[in-house]
Amino acid sequence: MRHLVTGGVRSGKSRHAEALLLPPHVSPDATVTYLATGPQSDDADWRARVDAHRSRRPASWRTVESTDAASALWDAEGPVLLDCLGTWLTAQLDEMEAWEAPESHWTAALDERVTDLEAAWLATDHVVAVTNEVGWGVVSEHRSGRIFTDRLGWLNQRLAASADRVDLVVAGQVLTIKGGA
Repeated sequence: MRHLVTGGVRSGKSRHAEALLLPPHVSPDATVTYLATGPQSDDADWRARVDAHRSRRPASWRTVESTDAASALWDAEGPVLLDCLGTWLTAQLDEMEAWEAPESHWTAALDERVTDLEAAWLATDHVVAVTNEVGWGVVSEHRSGRIFTDRLGWLNQRLAASADRVDLVVAGQVLTIKGGA
């Protein structure tokens, strides 16, 4: 089962994704891997967000903090919650110094990483991925905003195409837009 959960910031998408990996959706004996792809920094605000997420998850869940989502998916045993594709993409673009470089300098490398992530996504038996919908507003006046919005939109489309189910979360309310039962 591949399940994509999308929505705006603070829409409730992570909470919904976490619920999808609790009984009765998974066996009470399952070891769920929570793959956190956010910044690996000492940012106090970010750490507070991570701690809030961690406090509401079962203690039995295994947390992996990595921006190498493909490798983490390949290595995981049991269900996986990948949270989130937006922070994963940001880390990739940061690493490639893409924000200021011409697209010709980093597009092929990013496409390769997306292909690797998609292959791992397809090979994982039970994965729930959280992502953001960022393209519903105006086109950013800043190049970095346009790069991020375009690339995340394409990534979301690519994973949604192979997802068994896609949920949109708005104001804590869930709308299944693909799959479901």
